[in-house]
Amino acid sequence: MKKKEKFIKTYDLSVSNVLLNFVDKELLPGTNISRSRFWKGLSETLHKLTPINKKLLETREKIQKSLDSFYLERKGKKFNYNEYKNFLKKIKYLKKNGPNFKIQTKNVDKEISSICGPQLVCPVSNARFLLNAANARWVSLYDSLYGSNIIPETKGALKGKTYNPIRGKKVIEYARTILDKYVPLKNNSWSNLNIIPNIENNILNFELKNKKQLVGYKLDKKKLSSLLFKNNNLHIDILFDYSEKLEINNPDGNQDPLKIHDIILESAISTICDHEDSVAAVDAEDKVVGYRNWLLLMKGNLSSTFKKKGKIIKRNLNSDREYQSFKNQKIKLHGRSLLLNRNVGHLMTNHAILLKDGSECPEGILDAFITSAACLHDFKRKGNSKNNSIYIVKPKMHGPEECAFTNLIFEKVEKILKLKHNQILCGIMDEERRTSVNLKECIRILRNRVFFINTGFLDRTGDEIHTSMETGPMILKGDMKSTNWIKAYENNNIDAGLKCGFSGKAQIGKGMWAMPDLLKEMMSQKISHPLSGANCAWVPSPTAASLHALHYHEVNVFSLHKKVKKRKSSYLRDLLTIPVENNPKWSKEIIEKELKNNCQGILGYVVRWIDQSVGCSKVPDINGIGLMEDRATCRISSQLISNWLHHGICSKKQVLEIMKKMAIIVDNQNLKDRGMKDQDPYQPMAPNFEKSVAFKAACDLVFHGKHQPSGYTEPLLHFNRLIKKSV
Repeated sequence: MKKKEKFIKTYDLSVSNVLLNFVDKELLPGTNISRSRFWKGLSETLHKLTPINKKLLETREKIQKSLDSFYLERKGKKFNYNEYKNFLKKIKYLKKNGPNFKIQTKNVDKEISSICGPQLVCPVSNARFLLNAANARWVSLYDSLYGSNIIPETKGALKGKTYNPIRGKKVIEYARTILDKYVPLKNNSWSNLNIIPNIENNILNFELKNKKQLVGYKLDKKKLSSLLFKNNNLHIDILFDYSEKLEINNPDGNQDPLKIHDIILESAISTICDHEDSVAAVDAEDKVVGYRNWLLLMKGNLSSTFKKKGKIIKRNLNSDREYQSFKNQKIKLHGRSLLLNRNVGHLMTNHAILLKDGSECPEGILDAFITSAACLHDFKRKGNSKNNSIYIVKPKMHGPEECAFTNLIFEKVEKILKLKHNQILCGIMDEERRTSVNLKECIRILRNRVFFINTGFLDRTGDEIHTSMETGPMILKGDMKSTNWIKAYENNNIDAGLKCGFSGKAQIGKGMWAMPDLLKEMMSQKISHPLSGANCAWVPSPTAASLHALHYHEVNVFSLHKKVKKRKSSYLRDLLTIPVENNPKWSKEIIEKELKNNCQGILGYVVRWIDQSVGCSKVPDINGIGLMEDRATCRISSQLISNWLHHGICSKKQVLEIMKKMAIIVDNQNLKDRGMKDQDPYQPMAPNFEKSVAFKAACDLVFHGKHQPSGYTEPLLHFNRLIKKSV
């Protein structure tokens, strides 16, 4: 049995001893914020803002009831767009757009304002993953190519357990085509260059097509060790090695005639350190793990020790990179990804702190105070933001009123932490329907601190299903991406951002590539994101970041913005078109296939969440393809099945039988999972389904999904994880 949590009275709050000790002994020392100022300010803020928070959540439910009634009254009738739009205005779901405006956000770092590139999302609970993500600002192209399916394992080019020079040769050949494409030579090719690159008297011994692309170099014992190039504001660092040392673990020495040791790409320009969808944090103990990791990142001393291939490895944050310009000046480049922090939304509470009436504190308010206070440690060292800005991504806000509440939270935090007004910058996750249809007004509310808008197909579709649950059965999950409303949603995000002056000031982002092993496929598909006008997009790994970076070498996003701004941008009718199947004629086989696919994904994710506290991981789908799963993927799958149950497309008995069959498959997929450090080994769900908390939680998400607030998975996941932790 888990030890009972201790609570200590502090300024009208009952605070978990675990959290209190962290704040008093780790977070505040070294800042100019006293213990009394912090806890008194937090207490006053919580007691003042919690009622507002509750009222906003009540408004969500009130609106949903109005929508349900409207849909039920018109069930079976032809959709009338004008009637629907007028109704949404009447219940204050749809707001009137005000006059045009431009955002006024100040002190934005160049990683946000002027560099287009990949963005990582990383669970804040895992120190090793955080370090990998932070250090993914610079990633080996050679390693990325060698380990991915971009280089086919044909004609002797197998990856194997040891270095394969045949595969290495193919990597080198492929990399040469990259150099020819993005840093071309004058009247020559990198593949045909027959002299070893060198610099004498600040002159390179061969010519580039565009001399301005060459920005710096390094010498080692008077020999060239590094050449630094720039294309579309992204750097490419070519490393040289003349000493026959290893190149991408080549035991046979450098096989490159140009003595190129590696090509390092500037890759993950920014990283979201996530307290939300990719973590399983349900109490003070869990929250402090994430808070501590974020604090150590801000202090610059986060480290991780782990065993790899029988060796003990210690990982730290990378240093900045230094070069020499051709004018004999020093060049210093940021060695790490710019770190952003995703707090939780307005829905969840946490018993890490109890208010004077005994109720749990809103978790989002707590996150804002703790994560912002941690940034105070970075202000002197400027290891993260060079402008001393704090970047908080805020998810799952419903419309302008909730954006205004976020702004109010940040104002309170700034006052108590002695920050400048609007020093906390805000990223808006455009992933709820009421935000999408009012995006311009959401941005207006946060116009002085917004640095980011981002689409999230999975959460957005989950909310689409839940919002319109009573209209009828929704179309197949795989068909959602080809609908007009999805296209309108993605385009509207770009257009709204550009019209509000985001270009050169703030990020317009796109969603995750969910298949980390299928990077060849990523390279053919994900170029659509920069081509759409997005200046960043999510990737699941440092390897994916380095490869996706090539898309931003290919596309000059800022130049593209001029073209995108000219297109027609009225998408409201499409945004309000509900993806319902009015006359479903699916065969039994199609229905069963859809149910199996969704049930398997839910179970594969939930069992790790509940039993092992893993909030994001690569989960094999029904075909064995590894998919990055987090709460967003779980939300869309559970809501779709709930919708089909509600409309009689399937039965509870049918779904339960499929759940049990899929649980066996998930168990078999996890047979070798012994758990990571500080995790329990995998616990099978079958055959004792009634004793598996994880299986029960997965079923609850489906059978009670219609009644979950906005279709979110958090309440049920948290409830069942706490049960599991108490055993």
